[in-house]
Amino acid sequence: MIRFAAIRLVEIIAMLALMSFVIYALIGLMPGDPIDLMRSADPRMSAADAARLKALYGLDQPLLLRYAGWARQALAGDLGYSRLFAAPVWGALLPRLGNSLLLMVPSFVLAFTIALGLGTLAARHPRSRLDGAVNLFCFAGISMPTFWLALILILVFAAGFGWLPASGIATAGSSDIADRLRHLVMPVTTLTLVSAASYTRYVRSAMREALAQDHIRTARAKGASEARVVVHHALRSALVPVTTILALSFGGLVSGALVTETMFAYPGMGKLIFDAVMGNDYNLALAALLLATVVTMVANLVADLAYAWLDPRVSYR
Repeated sequence: MIRFAAIRLVEIIAMLALMSFVIYALIGLMPGDPIDLMRSADPRMSAADAARLKALYGLDQPLLLRYAGWARQALAGDLGYSRLFAAPVWGALLPRLGNSLLLMVPSFVLAFTIALGLGTLAARHPRSRLDGAVNLFCFAGISMPTFWLALILILVFAAGFGWLPASGIATAGSSDIADRLRHLVMPVTTLTLVSAASYTRYVRSAMREALAQDHIRTARAKGASEARVVVHHALRSALVPVTTILALSFGGLVSGALVTETMFAYPGMGKLIFDAVMGNDYNLALAALLLATVVTMVANLVADLAYAWLDPRVSYR
């Protein structure tokens, strides 16, 4: 397994280098650059001033030379300067990353917990009323637009009852933890309901397939309790395909949820990446997208290693 993990780490490094060039090229090929935006905002800037600034920042060089210069700085720990936030990239990125993790991690844990319970119950009682109700919940959750659910929550609990704040991350001038938690309730609820519906379908399908295996019938024939059959035998087998789905969704923990963050005016990574791309903030957009790429690839490596723990038949020798 150590050899397998080492090979995968080398693959991750190679893929990260490739993705960094692809993302840098795509952003660099967008029309306009920061100097062009500055010139359009300041009519007093002449063409000579713009050319001098482009030469100063290396924007007049070929794409490969610009990427090589950025890569050398990035390897030294310098990700550049954010034009939109007028601060180093790390200074603009880390606060938004913390906000997104505070939003995404609770919703991810709650969604998976709900999916694990509902999916297992539905799989144990196929074609029953409970199974139908779970399927209805999944269908409604997958079909419901995220922005519509967010609007309903705002209208009911913020504008209607006035129980919760409609937007923002905290009340101005307040550092109370309870106030911060109240601002998280509706965004977390929105993401949890949308994600739980999708995860529940995967858990239900995997559990139904696992419960139909021969080793499950053998365990029951040997007199194993139903709880041991479901938790120890069926659930571990069912979690193998579900782990793949969870690993692929881990990138969202750092890339944020643009629609939810926009609806609740939540300053997270989703809005940050959108603003950086639309504002041609090369350094910030590149760093944020690469961070999401790294998390996704590492999560897939962890999922591959978890297969051997969940299913003894899997071996990496």
